[in-house]
Amino acid sequence: MRGCRPLTESEVSKVSRSFEGRYADRDRALFILGVRSGLRISELLSLELRDVLSPRGGLLERVSVRRKHTKGKTQGRSVVLHPEAKKALAKWLLVRKAIGGTHVFYGQKDVNEPLDRRSAWRILNDQFKALRLPGPLGTHSMRKTFAARVFKNLDRDLFKTQRALGHRHVTSTTCYLTFDDPEVDRAVLAG
Repeated sequence: MRGCRPLTESEVSKVSRSFEGRYADRDRALFILGVRSGLRISELLSLELRDVLSPRGGLLERVSVRRKHTKGKTQGRSVVLHPEAKKALAKWLLVRKAIGGTHVFYGQKDVNEPLDRRSAWRILNDQFKALRLPGPLGTHSMRKTFAARVFKNLDRDLFKTQRALGHRHVTSTTCYLTFDDPEVDRAVLAG
């Protein structure tokens, strides 16, 4: 968490357009789902087709992460699927379904094994470097980006943001948010 910063909306757009090559649809879907769902990288990589697809094969409205894959492993988690994430995931799953296996985001060596965290970090880090985005950035930047966007969209409601991130304690949520120092300075000088 420490050491990563959130991405701006303009940076999110640049990164999502920058993926190329054989796994571009997979990598784009992983990135967009990450910034639009707030799931941790381990939760994203744990997703299986049954967690995102209905028995009829259509995308579900909510993505579910089973308890054993959540932090603390005390309860599962379900998040609504953002339209942008739904579109990217649908495009990837058109390719993905024909390949076989169970994991949504599989590695290059074995379709029956999920992409590992180091590979996900490398994929994203390569994009960040290619776009010359100022750091520090990593896989956790996706979750921090989600937190910043939701916090703003909820009119800076810390408790609703806590719920969106699935945190037990609001103190965990505050670690995800960056506060605008000039805004704080203005508030101090105004009083």
